[in-house]
Amino acid sequence: METKPSEISSGKMFGGYNKRFKHFSPTLGCSMNFHIYFPPSPSPSHKFPVLYWLSGLTCTDENFIFKAGAQRAAAAEGIAFVAPDTSPRGLNVEGEADSWDFGVGAGFYLNATQEKWKNWRMYDYVVKELPKLLTDNFPQLDTSKASIFGHSMGGHGALTIFLKNQDKYKSVSAFAPIANPINCPWGQKAFSNYLGDNKSDWEEYDATCLVTKFPNVSSSILIDQGEDDKFLHDQQLLPHKFEEACKKANVPLLLRFQPGYDHLFYFIATFIDDHIQHHAQALRLS
Repeated sequence: METKPSEISSGKMFGGYNKRFKHFSPTLGCSMNFHIYFPPSPSPSHKFPVLYWLSGLTCTDENFIFKAGAQRAAAAEGIAFVAPDTSPRGLNVEGEADSWDFGVGAGFYLNATQEKWKNWRMYDYVVKELPKLLTDNFPQLDTSKASIFGHSMGGHGALTIFLKNQDKYKSVSAFAPIANPINCPWGQKAFSNYLGDNKSDWEEYDATCLVTKFPNVSSSILIDQGEDDKFLHDQQLLPHKFEEACKKANVPLLLRFQPGYDHLFYFIATFIDDHIQHHAQALRLS
């Protein structure tokens, strides 16, 4: 099967281009789509640093590109976005589409260990396969200068991936992340099905647990959380647990609670420029 990405759409925006690609993923065993926003280039040989965006439950590679309004700041800062999908698709595993918060659209950026869900290896896809694919096929991207951020389930993914791979990413930020999944209904449902019943295995994908294991964070972690977020009040996100863990481990964290904002893309679009500038500063220093 063709693992080399093929372009399936392109649209100009702020002097750069949103481009969508399709490829076969050996890691996941299916075809996958991803988006790249290429900013306007000052020269043919110029290489852009890469900022990976991980989306939340039910999302695809398209939501962030269409709704976040991030391209203006990315063009100004000279940063390329890469937005992968949130899970394998088209595998037709029994039960994969039975609920919105598990299976299709809900990969949780982990490597499943349970046989039924063996293709759900979004951690390896994001950390290993996708960067190599970009390096091999897009000479205008400098994947050695990379940062990562995300929303909700994707915020969980960004935090956990960053903490375990600080040699690969210069900075991290998140919007309303699922910050302590072993203690919330979404995480417990996903982890028990993907990883089995051994709770020590769950901790390997929980940012609140990982902060104590990987505390040598050099750049401050930025998190924005809407105060009127339904899922905050439903105890799905638990940012205070993450904040407590960061304080104990002396990990620099800027956790901002934003009055009146909820969990949706209006919230993300409002503060997206701050996050891009946060990453641009770290990438410039690298």
